[in-house]
Amino acid sequence: MTQQPPEQMKTEDVLRVELETFRQKHRDLDEAIAALEITGGDILTIRRLKKQKLALKDRIAALEDRITPDIIA
Repeated sequence: MTQQPPEQMKTEDVLRVELETFRQKHRDLDEAIAALEITGGDILTIRRLKKQKLALKDRIAALEDRITPDIIA
């Protein structure tokens, strides 16, 4: 394992914290959507939450790519 410069380690640590934060928000939105669907919540609210969840999924994927980029063999 090669050592990374300290600033790169800090950046990666920050990205990992952001990633976990986004994952938690994604789970929270999933639970909120499920609860609204069960209770017959407002359809527009459910759609808005689903859009937010999808945007978070995209941000999560982008962060994962930054942390572990594809290596072409």
